[in-house]
Amino acid sequence: MKKRGILNGPLSAAIATLGHGDVVVVADCGLPLPLSGPIVDLALVFGVPSFTQVLDALTDELVIESAVIAEEGRGTVVDEWVQSRLPGVAAIPHEQFKRLASEAKVLVRTGEATPYANVALRCGVPF
Repeated sequence: MKKRGILNGPLSAAIATLGHGDVVVVADCGLPLPLSGPIVDLALVFGVPSFTQVLDALTDELVIESAVIAEEGRGTVVDEWVQSRLPGVAAIPHEQFKRLASEAKVLVRTGEATPYANVALRCGVPF
């Protein structure tokens, strides 16, 4: 059994396949899910797990080169959540964000019910 880190098998396996430049999306429970690509659905009920719980677990395990949120989330609690963990976050229109999400290597659905609680994380390298 693992001693620490992400215990969810599908999420842990998906993380192990990520390389430089790959995108992981952490999504609220309302973001339309793409028909293709791996989806790790962690949502149990509204708020469980929260966006920040999943983001914190991922930032502990990943080297993150950049992050993107929807412009509609700027100036909201979502912006605060992401900026406090990943300074210098970019923003794009929500429709463009949804297209980016459909191209992500992994999409992680949370139970978060806060509007625009979505972030795309581009993986870096540890060297």
